[in-house]
Amino acid sequence: MTQRAGSADLPLHGGRVPRWLGDRMTRLGALITEAIVQHYGRDEFLRRMASPFWFQSFGAVMGMDWHSSGITTSVIGALKRGLVPMSGELGIHVCGGRGAQSRKTPDELVAIGNRVGIDGLTLATTSRLVAKVDSAAVQDGFDLYLHGFIVTDDGKWVVVQQGMNDGRRQARRYHWLSEGLTSFVDSPHAAIEGREQGEIINLADRRANQSRERQLDLLASLGPDRIVKEVCALERQLAPQDDLAAGTQPMLPHLIMPARHDVRQEDVNMRRLHGNLAAAADRGPKDFEGLLLTPGVGARTVKALAMVAEVVHGAPCRFSDPARFSLAHGGKDRHPFPVPLKVYDETINVMKSAVRKGRLGRDEELQALRRLDDQSRQLERYVTGPDLKEIVAGEFSRSAEFGGRSVFGWEPPPGDDPITERSRKG
Repeated sequence: MTQRAGSADLPLHGGRVPRWLGDRMTRLGALITEAIVQHYGRDEFLRRMASPFWFQSFGAVMGMDWHSSGITTSVIGALKRGLVPMSGELGIHVCGGRGAQSRKTPDELVAIGNRVGIDGLTLATTSRLVAKVDSAAVQDGFDLYLHGFIVTDDGKWVVVQQGMNDGRRQARRYHWLSEGLTSFVDSPHAAIEGREQGEIINLADRRANQSRERQLDLLASLGPDRIVKEVCALERQLAPQDDLAAGTQPMLPHLIMPARHDVRQEDVNMRRLHGNLAAAADRGPKDFEGLLLTPGVGARTVKALAMVAEVVHGAPCRFSDPARFSLAHGGKDRHPFPVPLKVYDETINVMKSAVRKGRLGRDEELQALRRLDDQSRQLERYVTGPDLKEIVAGEFSRSAEFGGRSVFGWEPPPGDDPITERSRKG
C-alpha cells in the first residue's frame, strides 16, 4: 500500500507563465517524458510524477521558478499540451488542470476510456473521490484549485493536485499513485507537500480508521441533530488532554521551499553541482563531438544537458535539492539568472534528436546522455569548483550572449542600463 512520501513548503505565487517560456516547457517536458518512457517504461514515469522532490526538480530544470507553487500548474499544463500529439504512441494521457479545467477531468477520462478501451467511468469516479478526500477528509486549511490526472492505456494513474491558503500565502501539493493503492481512505497518498502549520486532521490516514468507524456509529445511533448538540457541548469544555491515536508518525522527507526568490548556496548540494559541471567538461567533448561542431552549441549547452540527464536517469535520493536544477535553464523571474534561450533551444534540439533516433532503435545519443549522468555521480565524489555566487555571476555576465530573458525583458549586454534596455526590448 502506498504511504505518504513527504511534504514541502511552497510559497503561493500569482502571475502567468509567458508564452516564450511556456512553449519551450511544453517541448522539453514532452521530450523528457518520452526519454524516461523509452528507458524505464510508463510505470516509472508515473512513479516519478508521484515524487514531490522529483516533480519540483522537473519544473526547475524547465526554467520555472524553482521554489514556487506555480511549478505545479505549469508542469501539468506543459505535459497536457506536449503529450497530446504522442498520446497514441506513448499511451499516456493528461487530464484536468487548474480551476475550470479541473472540473472537466471526469468527462475527459470517460472520453479517453471510450477511445483506448479502459473503464473511463471508474476513472471518473476515482477522480471525484481523490478530490473529495483531499478537500474534505484532509482538513488542513487548504482549498483545492488544481487537479491533474495522468492515466495510461492500461488504466494506471497518478494524480497531482494542489490547494491554497490565501491568508498564509501558502500552497500544498498532494500526490497520489494507483500502484499499490487498496483504499482511498486508509493512507492513500504517495506524498503531500506544504508548509507545516500545526496538526492536520487527516481522516484518510490509516491511524484514523477507528475515528471513521466511530463517526459512522455516531451518525447511525444519534442522528445529525444530536451530534451537533454534542459538539457544541464539547467546544464549551477545555480539553488539555490529547487523545490522538497512540504511536507517532514516522519521520518523512520534508522539502522546504522558502518565500525568497534568490537561490543560495544552502539550497544546493554543491558536491552534486560540481559533479554535473565536471561531467559536462569531461564527458561532453567525448560523447558530443559532432554536436559541439554545430554553430551555437557548446559547453554551456552540455552543462544544461547534464542536469536534464539526471532528471531522466537520477535515483530518487538525488532530488533532495531541487534548486540545483534551476542552474540548467535559470528562471523566468531572473533567479538564479535569466533563462538562456539559446541554450534552452539547443537542449531541446539535442533531446529531440536523441528521442527521435531512440524511436528507431538507434539509442546512441540517449546512451550518451546516460553516460553523462553516470559521470556526474562518479566525479562528484572528489571534484571541487567555484561557489554558487561565482557560478551565478558568470551566468549573468554572459546572459546577453546566451539570449537571457525573463518576465522583465531581455538581458542587455554588460555595461548597458538594464532597466532601459529591458524596457526597450521587452
